[in-house]
Amino acid sequence: MLSIGIQHTLILTVTQTETAKFVQSGGMEVLATPVLINCMEKCAWQSILPHLAENTDTVGTFIEIHHLAPTPIGMQIKCISELIEINNRELVFNIEAFDDVEKIAQATHKRFIIQCDKFQNKANMKLK
Repeated sequence: MLSIGIQHTLILTVTQTETAKFVQSGGMEVLATPVLINCMEKCAWQSILPHLAENTDTVGTFIEIHHLAPTPIGMQIKCISELIEINNRELVFNIEAFDDVEKIAQATHKRFIIQCDKFQNKANMKLK
């Protein structure tokens, strides 16, 4: 059952493929913001998977992130999500990320509970 306060932690080691230079979001060999966003969303998503009904999932609908500090190749980052609000089918998360030295990011993220078949069918209708 979903409840406020659900937390989850996700660890990622920064490699060449997670850098801004590699994903072409910038020219530096540091953790790319798009990769950081992916890690934060994944952390929130994984936190609630065990609490969802059969044939349901969540989709991200909003993220506001402050990427505060760079993280070099070889360093680990730790994302920590907490479910802070439940508004019917909308879930709101606070997410923080840290490297071995400092806090590197802060985000607010919203996910929406969907019925898998109905959602996929709606998307597929765009192909017709």
